[in-house]
Order: sequence, then structure tokens, then C-alpha cells
Amino acid sequence: MTEKSTTPDMLATTRRSNEAIIRRDFDAVIAIFWPNAALDTSPVGMGVFEGREAIRGFYEDWFGSYEDFEQVIEEARDLGSDVGLAVYLQRGRPAGSSRFVELRYAAVGIWRDGLIERLKLYTDVDEARATAERLAGERG
Repeated sequence: MTEKSTTPDMLATTRRSNEAIIRRDFDAVIAIFWPNAALDTSPVGMGVFEGREAIRGFYEDWFGSYEDFEQVIEEARDLGSDVGLAVYLQRGRPAGSSRFVELRYAAVGIWRDGLIERLKLYTDVDEARATAERLAGERG
């Protein structure tokens, strides 16, 4: 049986972070990460970023490359044992382009005391869901 998460309001924090991304308020985005957190974007081909400043740089580069941008949370779940899953649909118009691009991706987070300790992004939502469920079971 999976233990209840010790992270209060994980889902509310996820929603606030998404709103901060849309506003491009990167101070608010990185405030939910531990100072030495890791953001693993290798499954989407962009590497691993360690520490708040590196994570901030990633978000500034990724979301700053769009003139028009929106991102919605399709699913957000607290799986217990401080493991969370969020599925996002992102739509944006890259700078200098007249066309929009879309990306559906998932994020699996390991939380501690209300902050993200490790976050991994996936383009395969089913793989992310299976990973999150496995992690919650192992940690529970």
C-alpha cells in the first residue's frame, strides 16, 4: 500500500507553477525546486539540469523561444509517497514563425517538504505514468 505524501498541496503547487510558466515568472517557477534539485529532460532530448539556476536557464530558454504560448494541465495526480505526475499539453508559436506547434508531455516529480527534489520529463505519457506508479510503490 502506498503511503500518503508528506508534501502538502502538491497539486495546488503544480497548478501555481504552471500559471507561473504561462506568465514567464521564472522566479516563481524555480521557487518550487530544492536548491540542488535535478531536472531530467533527457527523455525529451535536452539533458539534465542541476540546481535552481540551471533549471531556471532551461525554462527561460524553452518558454522564452515562443512569442505566443499556452500550456494546460490535462492530468495531475499525487500518487502518494511524495511522487507526483502531471500531463501537459503545450501549444506555442515560435519566435519569427506564423505556425503553432504542440507538445504533449508528462512530468514525474519526487517531492520533499513541499519542494521538488527531482523532476523528469517524458514525451511518452504511458511510460511516465508507469514510472510514477512504480516509484510510488517502491517508496511506499
